[in-house]
Amino acid sequence: MNAERIVRIVAGLFVLLSLSLGVEASPLFHSQKWLWFTAFVGLNLFQSGFTQFCPLEMMLKKLGVRSSCQAPSCH
Repeated sequence: MNAERIVRIVAGLFVLLSLSLGVEASPLFHSQKWLWFTAFVGLNLFQSGFTQFCPLEMMLKKLGVRSSCQAPSCH
């Protein structure tokens, strides 16, 4: 599994989990403040689309997880 795929899986998991904890209709509801975490994940995904800066992807690369890019010119 490559780093980009892991980033998408983790972001999706965080969004679903924070929505489960932050929406009053959910059986797992804890506090509406969890919706701020949903917003943080969405904002991070948005900015990484423009800047290509993603903290999780950087951590995964340091752990040796490869990028999906195979060309020598890829970062």
